[in-house]
Amino acid sequence: MVVMLTSSRLILARKRRRMTLSRLSQQSGVSVRSLTAFENGHKEPSVETLGLLAAALDLPTDFFVASEVEEIEIDALSFRALSKMSALDRDAARSAGRLAVEINRWMEERFTLPKPDVPTLPHLSPEEAAERVRALWGLGEAPIPNMVHLLESHGVRVFSLAADCATVDAFSMRWKEATPFVFLNLEKSGERGRFDAAHELGHLVMHAAHRIPHGPESEQEAQQFASAFLMPRAGILAQVLHNADSKRILSAKRKWKVAAVALAYRLKDLGLVTDWGYRTTIKQLSQMGYRRGEPDGIVRETSQLLSKVFSALRAGGFSLSKMADDLKMNIDELNRHVFGLVPLVLDGEQEAGHASGRPNLRLVSS
Repeated sequence: MVVMLTSSRLILARKRRRMTLSRLSQQSGVSVRSLTAFENGHKEPSVETLGLLAAALDLPTDFFVASEVEEIEIDALSFRALSKMSALDRDAARSAGRLAVEINRWMEERFTLPKPDVPTLPHLSPEEAAERVRALWGLGEAPIPNMVHLLESHGVRVFSLAADCATVDAFSMRWKEATPFVFLNLEKSGERGRFDAAHELGHLVMHAAHRIPHGPESEQEAQQFASAFLMPRAGILAQVLHNADSKRILSAKRKWKVAAVALAYRLKDLGLVTDWGYRTTIKQLSQMGYRRGEPDGIVRETSQLLSKVFSALRAGGFSLSKMADDLKMNIDELNRHVFGLVPLVLDGEQEAGHASGRPNLRLVSS
């Protein structure tokens, strides 16, 4: 007996697991010739063969017979140093992003989520764009309490990058040129995570709707945007950090929740320290370990929106294992994309359907 395989889903799953056709053949025992025919839609697998593929790719068999999935175009994504990425790394992250789109679609069908409110400002300099977004979002010149919460409150869907995509720092996109997404690597420090989130916001604001959001020029602009967004000119000037040494920088960085090196660079960029003073400070910070990481750093930010969704589902008697079933995933795969926020499923947990209507999730940016 054969089954109607959805070839796009087999391709997605294989790329998600960083497998070539040869590697999948080794793991599943299915010939490369047959796999090629399956992916081209020229042949259908037997029930037994589908089971072998599902086991090798660690996904339920239902995943492979669900509706078609459209692959995300590479030029829609803000990958850094794209030319230096391996095809396996690039496609694994791209496929992880596509699964997150499915998770978001499932949530939007059941909840009223914040509508996107991210301006497109392709003609402004990074400094001007950062100042404009701060003004539009009513942020003033104060430090931003939580970057992930801020993005989510303005309709950006923020998901975590699975640990097996650790070679990718972060990336963003506008799905179908509408809903903005940001994907963050959880292996970075809390300060680095905030900067990555601001960096990807820069891509969404300056590049995603008008330019290919990767390449050296786009990366430099996003970096400058993030620096200006997290450390606004007027706010930094008010701190009286002229000729600040490493001790003062370490004190001020706690207020702005940024990496010490990032703050030192921002002071240099604003002309508050000399080139010599900057080099001296960076040398001192490096000796204290602030080049490799962020000693005594802040806690990594996580998703408020996803936490509220999961809390609402559980309060309504809807099992999160049922959510995974609806998405044709397993709990482990779901957890890789949602900051690990899905709790272990308890024995005997009810799997009742969710109440009718779409609960409205109110998010705050703090």
